[in-house]
Amino acid sequence: MTEWKNGIAKISVPTPYAVGDVNVYVIKGERLTLVDVGPKTDEAWEVLKEKLAELELTPDDIEQVILTHHHPDHAGMLDYFPESMPVYGHYLNERWIKPSESFFAMHEAFHRQLFTDFGLPEEFSPFINHIRKTLKFSCDRSLTGVLAEGGTLPGLAGWKVIETPGHAQSHISLFRESDGTLIAGDHILAHISPNPLLEPPIPGETERPKPQLQYNDSLKKLLGFPIKLVYTGHGGEVVELPELIEKRLKRQHDRAMKVKSWLESEELTVFEICRRLFPSVYQRELGLTISETVAQLDYLESIGEIERILNSNPVLFKAK
Repeated sequence: MTEWKNGIAKISVPTPYAVGDVNVYVIKGERLTLVDVGPKTDEAWEVLKEKLAELELTPDDIEQVILTHHHPDHAGMLDYFPESMPVYGHYLNERWIKPSESFFAMHEAFHRQLFTDFGLPEEFSPFINHIRKTLKFSCDRSLTGVLAEGGTLPGLAGWKVIETPGHAQSHISLFRESDGTLIAGDHILAHISPNPLLEPPIPGETERPKPQLQYNDSLKKLLGFPIKLVYTGHGGEVVELPELIEKRLKRQHDRAMKVKSWLESEELTVFEICRRLFPSVYQRELGLTISETVAQLDYLESIGEIERILNSNPVLFKAK
């Protein structure tokens, strides 16, 4: 039974993805707010309506939506709401939730270059066009307003924005200092570490972001806030956040050092390392596994443990 707890109601709706259900949150405030919405599927919409009815609400009662990030399982159902519905989030949501042909072309060119640099065989080239398929359950909506670090939330007194990039460049978390409540989207999950997904350079930049480094920094950033309860994007809540952060950072470091041990004996490409890290799943989850592989290499480079071999094509890495 869906119920209120300190002005927040958690609703889980189904997704077509392996991750399973996604959590969205209704918050009482000056405006009745929905944080994230779920994917663009009829099944998710029907479940959302059923869960809202348990709160004696309908979708028409929702007065605004706030997005933690742009991924389709969190933003896609925007298309089921009226176009007049205000939608707020980080400015980097926009190119994903209302994508243009020029964005798709840029995204595909970015991945085409990565394929060359990473040494992926030609058989994987159809993945370059995969972005259009991944957005099948996303939306075609624009932001009404932009949220940024330290800003307040419209219609939600006492809440503020913490930018938490890493899993997505557009990612924000929402913090209520009065009781230490954090709505963390996919930045904090109880049982798994979110994948630091590769994205093209942000507008105005030429270098791609390094999401694992961003994610680690965003985790450490949360240690500076008096957080007592974390509502997550998938699964259950987290109450011992500092311990979880320590565990996440250690596990990531250990995985990276395993990669370094391979590079002590031979030079390897990103693709060769990916096959070793994920031998049973890399073929069907290429985007996720490549992102995770690059994450470990970015981290190892940042702490001076490995280096790239100059002028190698594809790029080769070796231990220092």
